[in-house]
Amino acid sequence: MAVYKVVVTGPFNSGKTEFVKNGSDIDIVDTERSITTEDKGIKLLTTVAMDFGRVDFDGDRVHLYGTPGQTRFSFMWDTLAKDMNGFIVLVDATDPPSFPDAAELINTFSGIEDVPFIVVANKIEMDEAVSLDEVRDGTGVGSGVPVLPCTAIKKDSVREVVHEMLKLLK
Repeated sequence: MAVYKVVVTGPFNSGKTEFVKNGSDIDIVDTERSITTEDKGIKLLTTVAMDFGRVDFDGDRVHLYGTPGQTRFSFMWDTLAKDMNGFIVLVDATDPPSFPDAAELINTFSGIEDVPFIVVANKIEMDEAVSLDEVRDGTGVGSGVPVLPCTAIKKDSVREVVHEMLKLLK
């Protein structure tokens, strides 16, 4: 059995915890805590260290490590990215102003390890979501980087993304 470490990162409120939770075959380990900053009007909880889940596919195992999205917890990024095999950058397709933050995360994580990555447009099913081409343009990734649709609250959608990541890793 091959075991892969995949980091799931993205800007604040992009859906990382939901992605890990709904993609995992096990109950996830999470470090969500009440938000104490000006962002508390957006949602109640935020990840302060990591989320961890595990997915098994056809004899392979993928460990998913979700990062905190707020830069004040960025001290965890290097730790979580150490020895990663690939990473997934989740973006909220309804929040184009967050796309430059995703682009910065791509640069940051690409600088830690030279590994394949995927950009994932979460919340793509919502009326106000932009197209995959707009997500590609907003994050500044070239045509060689997969940009995939996803609904992080749906297990099948998340598993499709993880399966595509696994294809890149093999």
